[in-house]
Amino acid sequence: MITMIGAVIAVVWLLVTRMPQAFSVQPSLPAPLQMPTGTTAQAVTFGTGWIAVVTQDNRILIFSPEGQLRQDVAITAP
Repeated sequence: MITMIGAVIAVVWLLVTRMPQAFSVQPSLPAPLQMPTGTTAQAVTFGTGWIAVVTQDNRILIFSPEGQLRQDVAITAP
C-alpha cells in the first residue's frame, strides 16, 4: 500500500512539473507563408520538413519550412 501511494505521488509530481513545459513551446508559421487567394485555414499541422494547412474549401496545402507551396491536395468525399 505504501508503494502504491508513493507511485501515485510520483505520477502526480511528474504531471505537475512536466506538463507546463509541454505547452510552453508553440510552433509558429514562417513569416513568408502566403495562403492562396480566397482560402481560409481551418487547421495547421507541423511535420519534419513540412507544414500542412487544411483549408475550409476541402484542400490540404503542403508548405516547405520556408513558406513555399509544395503540394495542393484536394479532399474528396467517399
